[in-house]
Amino acid sequence: MYNRPPGPPQGYGYAPPSGPPPQGYGYAPPPGPPPQGYGYPPQQGYGYAPPQGPPPPQRRQDNYGRQQQSYGGGSNNYNQNSQQQQQQSYHNRDFSAPTGQAQHQKINGTNQYHDFRLSTCQGKKKALLVGINYIGTNNRLNGCINDVHNMCAFLINNFGYAKDDIVILTDDQTMMASVPIKQNIIRGMQWLVNGAQPNDSLVFHYSGHGGQTKDLDGDEEDGFDDVIYPLDFQTNGEITDDLMHDIMVKPLQPGVRLTALFDSCHSGTALDLPFVYRAQDGGIKEYNVWKDAGSDGLKAVMGYVTGDRSMMISSLGSVFTKITKSATGNYDSKMKNMKMSPADVISFSGCKDSQTSADASENGQATGAMSWAFITVMSQNREQSYLTLLQNVRTLLAQKYSQKPQLSSSHQIDVNMKFVM
Repeated sequence: MYNRPPGPPQGYGYAPPSGPPPQGYGYAPPPGPPPQGYGYPPQQGYGYAPPQGPPPPQRRQDNYGRQQQSYGGGSNNYNQNSQQQQQQSYHNRDFSAPTGQAQHQKINGTNQYHDFRLSTCQGKKKALLVGINYIGTNNRLNGCINDVHNMCAFLINNFGYAKDDIVILTDDQTMMASVPIKQNIIRGMQWLVNGAQPNDSLVFHYSGHGGQTKDLDGDEEDGFDDVIYPLDFQTNGEITDDLMHDIMVKPLQPGVRLTALFDSCHSGTALDLPFVYRAQDGGIKEYNVWKDAGSDGLKAVMGYVTGDRSMMISSLGSVFTKITKSATGNYDSKMKNMKMSPADVISFSGCKDSQTSADASENGQATGAMSWAFITVMSQNREQSYLTLLQNVRTLLAQKYSQKPQLSSSHQIDVNMKFVM
């Protein structure tokens, strides 16, 4: 669904902010979610012509049958026979829940420590759910609006979220404040994090087109920022990973949980979090914390991981020179510059930065493949660790789709801890 648009217009008239938005935004939050029920007709007439969206989704053509393989009815056995033995090692286990205690964690490969606090997710719960079908364009998607309504019901029924604390932005609504144009999405992000306290739990779910654009601030090793595309992106621009990080991650206090779920193309590091995990064993496969330091940072990390002390030592000097030049303030400023956070931020994305995500059909309903898999796995068994959740979602999707979901975080996590939200 969510393929990379060919050359979105340049010069949208904004630049990513250098810091978090001011507190107290001076306006009311967007209206709450519309009535539930997925059978309502799309509403037209927003007062402007819908922009031409990104190109049609690219999907694998070899294995997209609609058949289900033991996905329903509360069973955990949604694996093929060849995978069952492997999956038994992490099904039906008891996982410890986070205690909310402060953590003092050494940053691998350095003498620096990072202070953060996990959330128990027992405080206030809020969610912003954004689904864009790009109605009226030549490249309309089909499942994104369904995705956010399914997520809304999932959060209410399984994790105690209140309907009044869930904001839904979709492009089938007649009230302009609820349409997912750029201004409304940014306003919703600000509402989501405003006033958050320790042990609160916040959810951001985006289903729509995603892509990449040229990196303008030098924080991406591959030279591209991940972006999401609001309904009005051709006139007002995309929303970059830098901007989402500045709005939704930087302002958070220690002990606040933000769980992000991106069902879009090129979304592997869409929230610009520093640590990305391997699905095989939960080890850290990518230290985005070093990407501000460029290739020297990558060499330092690889030297640490592989045991090549000479590579690590020779690279560390230039690493910290680059980091401290761009963050000349105190220790907290340096940690934030490296995209770390004292809060508890987790992101699941539908694919790698280099991949596309599928606009699919499951059980007769149009849906994003990642949204469907996440809700299916968690609905069948809420006793998941971060690692088993990632593994089970990947296993479920692998039967029909090529995309590989990703897990990233603002701090190093114990992937065997119970996932809560």
